[in-house]
Amino acid sequence: MKRVTVLGATGSVGRRALELCTQFTDVFRIEGLAARGSNPDLVVELCRIHRPKALALIDDRAIDRVSRALPHPRPEILAGPRGLETLAREVDADVVLSAIVGGAGLLPTMAAVESGKAVAIANKEPLVMAGSLMTAAARRSKVPLLPVDSEHSAIFQCLEGHKRSQVHRILLTASGGPFRQTPQEGLASVTVEDALNHPTWKMGAKITVDSATLMNKGLEVIEARWLFDLPSERVQVVVHPQSIIHSMVEYVDGSVIAQLGVADMGIPILYALNYPDRLPWPGERLDLTKTGPLTFEEPDVERFPCLALARQALTAAGCAPAILNAANEVAVGAFLEGRIRYTQIAELIALALERVPGRGLDSIETCVEVDTETRRFVDGRLPAGAPAGTGRTGR
Repeated sequence: MKRVTVLGATGSVGRRALELCTQFTDVFRIEGLAARGSNPDLVVELCRIHRPKALALIDDRAIDRVSRALPHPRPEILAGPRGLETLAREVDADVVLSAIVGGAGLLPTMAAVESGKAVAIANKEPLVMAGSLMTAAARRSKVPLLPVDSEHSAIFQCLEGHKRSQVHRILLTASGGPFRQTPQEGLASVTVEDALNHPTWKMGAKITVDSATLMNKGLEVIEARWLFDLPSERVQVVVHPQSIIHSMVEYVDGSVIAQLGVADMGIPILYALNYPDRLPWPGERLDLTKTGPLTFEEPDVERFPCLALARQALTAAGCAPAILNAANEVAVGAFLEGRIRYTQIAELIALALERVPGRGLDSIETCVEVDTETRRFVDGRLPAGAPAGTGRTGR
């Protein structure tokens, strides 16, 4: 029986993971759940189904409502960002699924790693913000960072049984998002509804917008650099609209190994939760006779500058990726609220990378300070209204 804690239980990845755990009750036991608290009714439902020992809610306002609705015996309820860290660190679990969107996932993910738990990492932001610190902590604690992103899971699987020294490059696939064929002049007028209409995947709003700007792929390049210890020039992005091949690894002898599957996040989630063993997949399976042609193309960095900005931040190193991530979160939040245009997302990120002072990444505290400073900088350049920053780290 594997004991599991799910950070981000009410998000798309967290809900899918919990759904799968109910199909393998002889394999998984849910020990802890964490959520922002914006959907207290769903939190209550999940607690009734899974009966975790502990629950953490970032939003203090949801605690009373959830407490009143839960039958006895209730789980221990922890409050705020500190409560989230406590849950990740102290609840006994064999694996922690880190699926909280944004910078809010940084500190609890680090807490899980430092406490010696395997981490199935679905949120890109912790590795983007503090990749060198997190991978060093994982080495000290002798615990794996198990990728849940379909692309990184694919790479992880393609690397199994092979020597890293023999890897020539990683081929990171991208769907291209909803604007793959939209002319440059048409991008300034796209709506939130347009950006959320992803052609392949059903995901949360923030990651869907990131897919539309290709920032999602930029963040994945940074994540791949740390997960697989490869320089960025050996991570190539390839647009593959059919999303059948989830990524590939090319070896020095010219062999290319690919991982294929249906577009269902459940497959990499299940693989990470039960690694190194595989469980029988209960859902739809890939039928190659029905996929049609598989096509590939170069990403257009002129129309999608976020990809180039991510590589720029990775090259700059230090806290530049944390600046990139924070600026993107605030800008995407502002776009989803209708306060800025789609094309202004990249403009604000570029401005933050230029204006926010860079620092060496010497500690998590420095990373948090830079994250806060960047959010304040970008908030100050938004149209009047409530700040659009999301996913703050909590310190």
